[in-house]
Amino acid sequence: MNPNDEPPRILPDATARPEDMLKAPTPEPSRAEAPAPGAPAGYEPLLVQFAQDYLRDRRAERRWRTFFRLLWLGLVLFLFWALFYQPHHVTAPNTPHTALVEVRGEISADTEASAELMLSALRNAFEDQGAQAVVLRINSPGGSPVQAGIVYDEIRRLKAKHGKKVYAVVEEICASGAYYIAAAADDIFVDKASIVGSIGVLMDGFGFTGLMDKLGIERRLLTAGENKGMLDPYLRENPRQKAYAQAMLDQIHRQFIAVVREGRGERLKETPEMFSGLFWNGEEAVKLGLADGLGNLDFVAREVVKAEEVIDYTPRDNVAERLAKRFGAALGEGAVKALRQVPAIH
Repeated sequence: MNPNDEPPRILPDATARPEDMLKAPTPEPSRAEAPAPGAPAGYEPLLVQFAQDYLRDRRAERRWRTFFRLLWLGLVLFLFWALFYQPHHVTAPNTPHTALVEVRGEISADTEASAELMLSALRNAFEDQGAQAVVLRINSPGGSPVQAGIVYDEIRRLKAKHGKKVYAVVEEICASGAYYIAAAADDIFVDKASIVGSIGVLMDGFGFTGLMDKLGIERRLLTAGENKGMLDPYLRENPRQKAYAQAMLDQIHRQFIAVVREGRGERLKETPEMFSGLFWNGEEAVKLGLADGLGNLDFVAREVVKAEEVIDYTPRDNVAERLAKRFGAALGEGAVKALRQVPAIH
């Protein structure tokens, strides 16, 4: 066929009747065409299943989203409660009992063994009518002589005011400032392997001058007052200032010795090494008169105080405070303390 030729014309059959032409079947719609509003029955289950799955997923998504929002809200409320709720005061029954106050860890103004917290606990314990006696359970290497001295003086004042006995029970260690506090007790009980003593005073620090000379680092310090930069770790040691610091330590040491002698009295069997900073195990401490006998908290409550029930008056840090302290330690609190300009006295 020639492309230029016209397409053939389809003519109606001359023999066909008009009514036969009207009855001719209509052509079926192609698959590409969109289904009519009344879609075939085969599509309806698929559409219904898809809609149900979609709605189910949306409901599950909303439930999980609501759950996590409530979870975060609960966490925020818990942290808020932990931050502002500080149950430092202990309400004890009036029934006879032994009052317990813990002296645990370093004795310092910013620890659980601070004078502020211990004094609050001691006053609550002494003022409770049901408390037959107060027991100091000690597990501390010592710390600030100022904090220890405040606690020592308050214990003696409360003893005189309320007429109650105070007993110290040593667990692992009772050294330096911790023994300063223990000296205020009427009797001291230890374990045979406890560490007791270290009656002395120290001031520690570092000197970086040699390292700075090697690295070519120069310390530039301006002061108003010739002793204002005293004991600066970046300056060479001044003999006159060192002698002054040593005299101050000796004076504090004499105060410590006087406290121990006053608290222990004739029970103390002094030796040349007793106030040299040495420490002893519990068995030797009893022989030297630094302690009175072997025993733990239960023994003292049951056999000495005669009130077996023990109620703890020790204030505790809340959750937020503990987290803050741990976070501070993670940031290198120890390194910061080591580099403080004024060394601490222990």
